[in-house]
Amino acid sequence: MTLLVTGATGFVMSVVGRHWLDADPNERLVVLDSSPLDAAAQRYFAPVAKRLTVVTADITRPETWRGALAGHGITHIVHGATITPISRGSASEAKREPEAESPARIVDVNVMGTVEALEWARTLPDFKRFIYMSSGAVYKHHGPDRPGEPLPEDGYVMPRRLYGISKLASELITERYGDLFGLSTASVRPSSVYGPMDRVTRSRNMRHPPNRIAHLAVEGVKRVRVNTLDAVGDYIHAEDLARAVVSLLRAARLGYSTYNVAYGTAVSIGDMVAWATEKVPGFGAEVVPPEQADILADPTLRDGMWGAYDTSRIFGDTGWKPRPMREALHAYMDWIAAERTVDLSRETP
Repeated sequence: MTLLVTGATGFVMSVVGRHWLDADPNERLVVLDSSPLDAAAQRYFAPVAKRLTVVTADITRPETWRGALAGHGITHIVHGATITPISRGSASEAKREPEAESPARIVDVNVMGTVEALEWARTLPDFKRFIYMSSGAVYKHHGPDRPGEPLPEDGYVMPRRLYGISKLASELITERYGDLFGLSTASVRPSSVYGPMDRVTRSRNMRHPPNRIAHLAVEGVKRVRVNTLDAVGDYIHAEDLARAVVSLLRAARLGYSTYNVAYGTAVSIGDMVAWATEKVPGFGAEVVPPEQADILADPTLRDGMWGAYDTSRIFGDTGWKPRPMREALHAYMDWIAAERTVDLSRETP
């Protein structure tokens, strides 16, 4: 079987594509992205490069990629090509509103890109399944109604920003195409994702707290400056997310149109600093005024899209569950350290 992943020269989708190839030596991967593989992506895909094809084109212009994809025998698609206009995490970044810079382009790529991918998928003779990569950004800031329960897929959906609005629109479009043309489709709503290949790209420039904490600890910074240790989030490692997506691709049947993929428990900045300190003794956090913080977070945001997500659907349909976050964060720190070693060796004359 051959999987097409759109957006796989970036962060999350590159990890999905790599896991597909790692899981079965007989599978092939085709990547469609507006950007070619950068140096980090070339290193990442090097062990599986013989089974990889990269097509560089704009998802909203099918005339630039349909011909290049013909003949690959694509049977599955994970559509993740998107613009992620979210900038938060530090005081300086909080002053910027990235959606205002190119709102029409955000809607075009995030919605019409989905339409173009679905239009092409329905023409494929041996097509099996289409997975749309949505986001927890479709949820409200509050819920569920009974405090302490994880957020389910049904209800509590009310995006207010173009990113979440475009994601919800694409979820509904994906489901409707499935109904109209007999396609097996589903949408995945990840919580906040961190892990290997998380870096600044043309379509994404944001860093969740576990990314910042892990990088600062590995880089030898003694104290991460935070405005609070009590802010929480549900953070999923990209490799655990990739396992979840591939489990949905391979499932005999899907019982739902949408699936949360998350750690399933809200953890605090203090928790993550403590786990990082286990790997790097001497590392810690300093609580500072918001304008001085490396990580700026709101401790009052504890439920809705900011709290724990219910993952019982995907567990019931595939048996998937994530690693403990302490273990996953340590694995990410090991990956960062290995990448730093490579970068330093390249700089040494």
